[in-house]
Amino acid sequence: MKLIDALAISRRPAAQDAPVTRVSLACGFTPLHLETHLLAHLKLRRPDREVVLTSGLYGDLVGNLERLENDVMDACIVVEWADLDPRLGLRSLGGWRPSSLSDILSTAESRAQRFGESIARLERSASVAVSLPTLPLPPIGFNPGWCAGKFELELRATLRRLTERTSSACIVSQQRLDTTSPPGNRLDVASEFQTGFPYTKEHAAVLGELLARALNPPQPKKGIISDLDDTLWKGVVGEIGSAEVAWDLNGGAQIHGLYQQLLDSLAEAGTLLAIASKNDPAVVEEALARSDLALHRDRLFPVEVNWKPKSESVARILSAWNVSADSVVFVDDSPMELAEVKRVFPEITTMQFTAQDTRSAWTMLEELRDLFGKSALNAEDALRISSLRQGPEFMQTAPSNPTAARDFLTSLEAVMTIDASKDPPPRRAYELVNKTNQFNMNGVRLSWGEWCTFLAGPDRFQWLIGYRDKYGPLGGIAVVAGERKGRTVQLHNWVMSCRAFSRDIEHASLRRLFESLDVDEVVLDVAETGRNGPFREFLRLYAPWPEAGPARILREAFDARCPALSIRAQEAEIAGPA
Repeated sequence: MKLIDALAISRRPAAQDAPVTRVSLACGFTPLHLETHLLAHLKLRRPDREVVLTSGLYGDLVGNLERLENDVMDACIVVEWADLDPRLGLRSLGGWRPSSLSDILSTAESRAQRFGESIARLERSASVAVSLPTLPLPPIGFNPGWCAGKFELELRATLRRLTERTSSACIVSQQRLDTTSPPGNRLDVASEFQTGFPYTKEHAAVLGELLARALNPPQPKKGIISDLDDTLWKGVVGEIGSAEVAWDLNGGAQIHGLYQQLLDSLAEAGTLLAIASKNDPAVVEEALARSDLALHRDRLFPVEVNWKPKSESVARILSAWNVSADSVVFVDDSPMELAEVKRVFPEITTMQFTAQDTRSAWTMLEELRDLFGKSALNAEDALRISSLRQGPEFMQTAPSNPTAARDFLTSLEAVMTIDASKDPPPRRAYELVNKTNQFNMNGVRLSWGEWCTFLAGPDRFQWLIGYRDKYGPLGGIAVVAGERKGRTVQLHNWVMSCRAFSRDIEHASLRRLFESLDVDEVVLDVAETGRNGPFREFLRLYAPWPEAGPARILREAFDARCPALSIRAQEAEIAGPA
């Protein structure tokens, strides 16, 4: 992005009455163009918000961080060498003598420790993105520039120890920064001397975008649907047989093996994997059963192998997963197949696997990692594929007759647990609020800082609802968050994973609100999103969808219309607001 474009975007007014998101840029230098680019990209990533970006005092990164701890807001923190010791910058004449190096290292270690401790405290209640030094070190020390001397190695070890003190801050990738902003083009010596801003305009543009992405990452997509022939493996299995398709160096197909390896890694992190292939099912199963497959066969569900249009297979997979097409990537080597699926599902992301062009194939692997990457793993990631496999069994077993269906739900021996912790709130609750679409009261998305700030009020609460039955655990699958106001509870967020549909969890959650908080009315801050049809359908059982303003569910209406529930709540884990 050019500076003139960033200026135009940063000055663009937000919609009237848009919620305000406050972000701090904490750095030790004059922020100038970095501030402009960062604000522009934050506005692009949060078009529904009025983004207010502030910066601290020049030359006082330590103080800027410590002041932030008392003024909760999301933060982008930029550390440069001069913040660790002014002698590592260009505006100080403190001396570069070899006899000074040990003192510089000592100062850098002390300041890095303070930075790390401040960041660790800040990230408990705010979203934090951190950029470690991006500029070249000055010609300090006695080693030639092509040799990494002990002084430089010790400085970089200090940075490693700084990051070890943080747990959830997003550290801007040095590798990605090196790729998009060559290290030799980052320092503007004249600008540093004249204004105290050390970056070239090009480097400021790249770093601003990466910081904005680190602070407000896109929600990971949910599933990959892959072709087989010349995609998952090299060769057409129906022509050469299951023993001859290849995915390794010996077969000249290492890029296919790396693709399998990436899929296997993403699946272990919770990504759904399925196959859509025009092929003979028996031959495909032989190939998938090979012991040298780099992707575990059990990771794949469902496997759609037939001779029908691939869009039909994709439709069945989306139905089995119960996810929308815009959450899925379809990978195939054939442009025609990609176009056919894209025509039926315009929202789906398509990627062509081009094994002959290894550079393009490698770039595709990196793009997949970006689309499905996440900052941390949780227990639900491991449960996702098993719960999806349970889904068809659950639906096939559940009878259609209403009376028999009630008896079936009773037989599930279901248990609902509620985690009401607030200091800090569970990250799983925050994750569900920001990625759930279908059973979602209003589609509101929040940063970690906004979520923590909301929950800080004494009458506010969040419940992370977990579930298990005789088919197995689903983990944390729903979130209810709001505040108690006398005999009323006002809900600001209510979401539930599609994996939990048809098990009465939504009814049981509402019952717990009325009973455990002893209120007469639940007020819901609803909004139609275009994708929350399942929530709107549920609400109609108890209250009409309002033309404007919140929806209201009276306890009398709930008691009269709620079906008989057999879910057992673990009372010891339930806690409401004081």
